[in-house]
Amino acid sequence: MALQQRLDIRQAQSLVMTPQLQQAIKLLQLSNLELADYVDQELERNPLLERDDGAGWNDAPTTGVDREEAPAPVNESRVADTVELATSDRMAGSNDAPLDTDFENVYTNSSAADMDSAGLGSGEQFGDWSSRSGGFDDDGEGFEATLTERPKLRDHLEEQITMDFPDRLDRLVAYALLDHLDEAGYFTGNLEEVAVQLGCGLEQVETVLLRMQRFDPAGIFARTLAECLGNQLREKNRLDPCMQALLANLPLLAARNLQQLLKVCGCDAEDMSDMVAEIKALNPKPALAFDFEPVQTVVPDILMRASPGGGWIVELNTETLPRVLVNQRYHSRVTTGARSKADKEYIAEQFQSASWLVKSLHQRANTILKVATEIVRQQDAFFLHGLQFMKPLILRDIAEAIGMHESTVSRVTTNKFLSSPRGVFELKYFFTSAIQGADGQAAHSAEAVRYRIKALIDAEKADDTLSDDKIVEILRADGIDIARRTVAKYREGMKIPSSVQRRREKALGL
Repeated sequence: MALQQRLDIRQAQSLVMTPQLQQAIKLLQLSNLELADYVDQELERNPLLERDDGAGWNDAPTTGVDREEAPAPVNESRVADTVELATSDRMAGSNDAPLDTDFENVYTNSSAADMDSAGLGSGEQFGDWSSRSGGFDDDGEGFEATLTERPKLRDHLEEQITMDFPDRLDRLVAYALLDHLDEAGYFTGNLEEVAVQLGCGLEQVETVLLRMQRFDPAGIFARTLAECLGNQLREKNRLDPCMQALLANLPLLAARNLQQLLKVCGCDAEDMSDMVAEIKALNPKPALAFDFEPVQTVVPDILMRASPGGGWIVELNTETLPRVLVNQRYHSRVTTGARSKADKEYIAEQFQSASWLVKSLHQRANTILKVATEIVRQQDAFFLHGLQFMKPLILRDIAEAIGMHESTVSRVTTNKFLSSPRGVFELKYFFTSAIQGADGQAAHSAEAVRYRIKALIDAEKADDTLSDDKIVEILRADGIDIARRTVAKYREGMKIPSSVQRRREKALGL
């Protein structure tokens, strides 16, 4: 067969990931706060983009999920088949009209009666509260003026070192030991290494450490948990031989081995219960009371509230959505003044990038709203009646309902949080596997089954504990077909000990 060159024309279809498409996909999986950082970078890079102050934007994308007034707990017919999406004409414009993602919050304080009927507010206005005596002071000071700075651990310990160690060398050793203190208050260094580093004797380092273990807070500079608890009990004059034996056998206490503990400590069950209660009152991490950092609360991306006429109102959190638009006037000015080909190409590229970004933001907002609304529709019984009524749900169910691909739904539900009357939940939380019902009944959500298992264990009597087999029997009687190993897996996932350990805990008074 001879080798030869030739030209062929072929027609084929392929999916090309353009930079614009990659950008739109990337925006879908960002939370609102992450999106704000991304938009800030684009504002710095693209001169045709500008931040919008939101003036004149009053139409926010909002969806309503209706239901009948007296719904059955699991009747899906309560949810209407239509979802109305309210958007402004400006958002639906072409490239000539700037698009925006300025979705203003539709919550209002004008109708207190509506809020009361929805069960979400007391009807009291902010202005009414602040005008009362005991509200804001007339001197103009805010809440920040009443806050006190939480003491720092190192500053607190350095003050005690200065007062308790007049000797210069002892003070130098104390500062060296202070550098080996972890965030929980335990000494994690090596005494021999500290002695070699400072060129002093090991006995002197140990003596300084023992003195520092009497610092405030009690239990600081301990090397083990037993030593930490023992130092705290010594401060209370409760470190007797029986308690020392208990601290020396903390693994037995962790295993709830009551019989062995009674034998080792040489006491009766009543004394053991009292000693365990004293240990529970101690602080195993004494340094955590210092250098306090407030917990960062989750900022929801979607807001949900009950509608006064029944159903739910789902909307985007406009407080965290970036507001950008294309500066058409500036674009016209620089386009007219451009002379070189490179300048014209740069302006065209930046205009196209800015327009695509605004379109992508608008499309992202609508997509998130559609997915969140369908999730609320599917899990309506959960929002009405609680966790035990959560239904099994997978990405395919939402994707088929709104006409999108599963991968799109997966990206939308990543790092997105929904604020509802029952709390703040990640959208991924509502997707749970299904557990088959007994006798061919409807399937049950795995999350609802976990809730049922926890409720059964919490309701145990003091003289009785439920084994995994017994829980299986109870659940099957309730129409849930589940295996014993599945019950054990769910129980361990919730950090609930076995029935034997729970029985030992009750005997120890834990």
